[in-house]
Amino acid sequence: MQITVHLSGFTPRQLKPAEQNELLSYGLGITNVVARATARADEIDAEEFREGGRLLAAKVERLRPQWLAVVGVTAYRTAFGDRKARIGPQEHTIGTTRVWALPNPSGLNAHWTAQTMAEEYARLRLAAQGDPT
Repeated sequence: MQITVHLSGFTPRQLKPAEQNELLSYGLGITNVVARATARADEIDAEEFREGGRLLAAKVERLRPQWLAVVGVTAYRTAFGDRKARIGPQEHTIGTTRVWALPNPSGLNAHWTAQTMAEEYARLRLAAQGDPT
């Protein structure tokens, strides 16, 4: 994911995995709905996604960021009960926080290349900087 974030223009260089926490200094926080690693999204059941969504919403309500970027539109749909969600900005907000669904870099999403994912991340970067395009 670090190459995608760099190609999108969020960071001036490609960060190493161990430098992930540095994303916050660039004004970017990216999260999964469920905070445990799995090989495939189908290893997580709907209730675990919904619980992850409740925990994430509580954290967002407490921290009140301008944008929440969620990795994986399927995870977002399940966690927040929005079956029509697509990649990109969502109509749903959490308090005043806008929500953006990002593509999951999983190998199961081979149609998303590093370049097309970087383009989507760049759309989020521009929106977060106040550019409406």
